[in-house]
Amino acid sequence: MKEIPSVSFVDAVKLFFTRYADFKGRSRRSEYWWASLATAIVSGVLSSAIPDFAWIWSLIILVPGFAISFRRLHDIGKSGWWYLINFIPVVGQIIFLVFMCKDSTEDNQWGPNPKIGY
Repeated sequence: MKEIPSVSFVDAVKLFFTRYADFKGRSRRSEYWWASLATAIVSGVLSSAIPDFAWIWSLIILVPGFAISFRRLHDIGKSGWWYLINFIPVVGQIIFLVFMCKDSTEDNQWGPNPKIGY
């Protein structure tokens, strides 16, 4: 068994859109954070340059945003239902941020550890 390198920026963006509505399985930290960075950059540029199109972009990334968050929660051994913690003002978002920063757990009910190659 050996550790697989982190997901690159380009690969993370590809996975974000190819696994558009995949709420099963696991996603590594690097995949989550690179995709978050890419969507934040595009959102910022669109909001500044073409404000009328920014809301359409938000709709485009809505489902894949939920999906990657669910897969990231699965990667740390939590159910996707933990996403609802975001609805608790301030404290919920802090807890969710801590969850997104945690390292992958060993194999669990959502699949094998994506960091380890067999």
